[in-house]
Amino acid sequence: MLYPLKFVPQFREKIWGGQRIKNHLNQNLGNLPNCGELWALSGFPGSESVVANGFLAGNELNELVEIYMDELLGEKVFEVYSTVFPLLIKILDANDWLSIQVHPDDELAHQRGLEGGKTEMWYILQAEKDAKLISGFNQKINQHLFLQKVEEKDLASVLNFETAQPGDVFYIPAGRVHALGPGLLLAEIQQTSDTTYRIYDWDRKDEKGNERELHLEEAKAAIDFELAENYKTNCISKKNETVSLVKSPYFTTNLLDLNTPIQKDYSDLDSFVILLCVEGVCEIDDRTNEKTLLLAGEVVLIPASAKHILLNPLNVAKILEVYIQIDGEGSL
Repeated sequence: MLYPLKFVPQFREKIWGGQRIKNHLNQNLGNLPNCGELWALSGFPGSESVVANGFLAGNELNELVEIYMDELLGEKVFEVYSTVFPLLIKILDANDWLSIQVHPDDELAHQRGLEGGKTEMWYILQAEKDAKLISGFNQKINQHLFLQKVEEKDLASVLNFETAQPGDVFYIPAGRVHALGPGLLLAEIQQTSDTTYRIYDWDRKDEKGNERELHLEEAKAAIDFELAENYKTNCISKKNETVSLVKSPYFTTNLLDLNTPIQKDYSDLDSFVILLCVEGVCEIDDRTNEKTLLLAGEVVLIPASAKHILLNPLNVAKILEVYIQIDGEGSL
């Protein structure tokens, strides 16, 4: 019988990374001086997560999808996504500006022979005073003006800068130009894709004096030039209740801010559930196996076959609850 699954973390060295994943989340980074990413749950080919607990320890995530299929993913989810796990969960530490970038949507990605598009969201865990990020444009522009601003190295003048604070939520649909600024630690929930088109990298050079490759030609067709009414998601946390953060065709994300045990009933949900702890410690009891401890920065994958889960915060815990609803209906 399947059970709540934990995974071995994967760490990525990045030119813009730092030490917050170690210092804030108590993760052992080994010799990485600039850890930019913790891949907490991944089915991305070549970087699949490995189970860390129970009798399935040592197995890769996509292997389990092939074996358990709809029992793990849910019937509708498996029909749509088959044997590659559809979501990628990361923790990012931005110690410097990330490149200004954009991701293609599914249609464009498939036209270009890629695995799929990339829609994502950010949940801010920690932010230094006045830490900023970029999401979208601050005015209506077209491709001609965009290319002119890139050529003049004045792209920042037409971009929308947001000041970020802990608990802020930013939804980044495919096609939206974006970048993270220094002083931010955040959770990222995204489609399983690693396709990124760099538009501008702040004239940065690596230790060998080389600039990173840009993808301006590929980015042009991917960019959505429409203005959004609000680039920050409005949400109010409520103790011991399920609070909706994002509902999209690719994932639904809720926030659970707990200081008392709550029972989750997933009987009407035809999907796996990812629980990502962003603060505190929580004990997970599926009533059939040993209790599973979930620490900040860790994920637990609840298989679709598990319908009743008790979440018991050990003092307090904040958890992002993530799943896929193929029919697009609201959250639980």
